[in-house]
Amino acid sequence: MKKHIDLLHGPVLSSLTRLAVPIMATSLIQMAYNLTDMIWIGRLGSNAVAAVGAAGMYMWLSNGLAVLSKMGGQVNTGHSLGAGDPKEAAGYATGALQLAAFTGLLFGLICILFSVPLIDFFKLNSPQVIADARIYLQITCGLVFFSFLNQTFTGLFTAIGNSRAAFLATTSGLVINFFMDPVLIFGIGPFPELKVMGAAIATVFAQMIVTCMFLIFAMQDDLLFCHVRFFSRPKFDAVRSIVRIGVPSCLQNMLFTGISMIIARMVAGYGDAAVAVQKVGSQIESISWMTADGFAAAVNSFIAQNHGAGNPGRIRKGYRSAMIIVLLWGLFCTFLLIVCPAPIFRVFITEADVLPMGVDYLVILGVSQLFMSVEITTAGAFAGFGKTVPPSVVSIVFTAIRIPLALVLVQTALGLNGIWWSITISSIFKGIILLCWFLIFLKKELPGQQKTF
Repeated sequence: MKKHIDLLHGPVLSSLTRLAVPIMATSLIQMAYNLTDMIWIGRLGSNAVAAVGAAGMYMWLSNGLAVLSKMGGQVNTGHSLGAGDPKEAAGYATGALQLAAFTGLLFGLICILFSVPLIDFFKLNSPQVIADARIYLQITCGLVFFSFLNQTFTGLFTAIGNSRAAFLATTSGLVINFFMDPVLIFGIGPFPELKVMGAAIATVFAQMIVTCMFLIFAMQDDLLFCHVRFFSRPKFDAVRSIVRIGVPSCLQNMLFTGISMIIARMVAGYGDAAVAVQKVGSQIESISWMTADGFAAAVNSFIAQNHGAGNPGRIRKGYRSAMIIVLLWGLFCTFLLIVCPAPIFRVFITEADVLPMGVDYLVILGVSQLFMSVEITTAGAFAGFGKTVPPSVVSIVFTAIRIPLALVLVQTALGLNGIWWSITISSIFKGIILLCWFLIFLKKELPGQQKTF
């Protein structure tokens, strides 16, 4: 079976789909990975979920920082491969992996040293929730180095048209996590009952396995990784180019998380159960945004290679094909969250007093799933051109609007639901505005191909 998909020749929809399907499957596996944690932790009660939810915000923040090396490495590598220069591409891949290792180690050290003030930021109520949150933070974020490498490897393998490697590696991690979670959380067999700490250990160990799998696939690759020299002296020109492209997306993701943390602090004012609802609800909602993010990665690589090769017609056809699929997926997710919120939420938390809050969250956020999917996929298309500023500007501006909008809406009869509506309203605007911006950009960037979209 051919490992690398030719993104420069042949039917557009076929090439894009063959690349996207393993990425989307990887995203679903990643979602299942997170939901598995929530299912088992939810059996410990809403307090345990609240602890993981608070600490998990910093894992989310770390993912934003990891985008720096992932996005910059993936786009530069794709451009070089499209231009027919695999050795230059390998230089960018080396720089991306070295940058991922450095930033991962730095972030982990900060989380270990400052775990107390980082968790105190959320103003949690229960001493046990606070203690569990600190433990979870120190373990998962302290060893986030592996997660940084995994995300960068995913971007690089996608850039060369081998999304199957990321799927297999991530699936291995899911299997490990699936079996280790109940064993370490509840203490099965010779293992002690570690509760929240057990969930953290299982997560980190699974990430280590994923890293090992990526290294095995890299050693088998004969296109890009055979030229990569991880321990070579850093090439600062390559690193600068990676940072230039990666910084806007990195800032976007980190500011998005920072604003979400402020929102989470507002949610905490309604009690630890509300924090648990937000954590579980966001994991359920990830069925749409993680899949869209996976498809955006495929669009990114498809456009990057064809942009490097000078194929404007394939770029437009690729984006059009991607949007058709994503629109259908967004509609399905909207239907699922609005029509079936109670049985879905009850899988994770069964406490009767928490369920109504969870149902409200899913129904309100369900309204915006279509627009969120459009935004994420279009951001991937912009990134394929190396233009990461427009999606970052739209995301930062309208995500920041959530704070004053939430402050206004919670003063109405909506109460806590006002916070959820602030998220949905901003997502709708982000999807519409970024789509319009990209269509205008295409007319200017590819003027000879206007009638093909």
